[in-house]
Amino acid sequence: MAERKSILLRLDPAVHDALARWAADELRSTNAQIEYLLRQALQAEGRLPGNAKRMRRPGRPSRNAPGEPDEAGDPTA
Repeated sequence: MAERKSILLRLDPAVHDALARWAADELRSTNAQIEYLLRQALQAEGRLPGNAKRMRRPGRPSRNAPGEPDEAGDPTA
C-alpha cells in the first residue's frame, strides 16, 4: 500500500471549528472530512485521478477489517 502524503494546512479557527463539527456529524475525523470534500470537488471538476483509491466508509472500522489481525493475531482471518 502506498504511503499517504502529509501536508500542513492553515485554517481560520472558525472554519476549522465548523469543519470539525461537520466531520463529527458524519462520523469522520477532521482530516477525513477535508479529504472527502477535496475528492468531491475534484470529481465535480473531472479532475479526480482514476487511480485514486477509494476512501474508507465513515464510522468505526469493522471489528476485523481486512488486513487487521483477529483475536489470535492472525491477519488472514
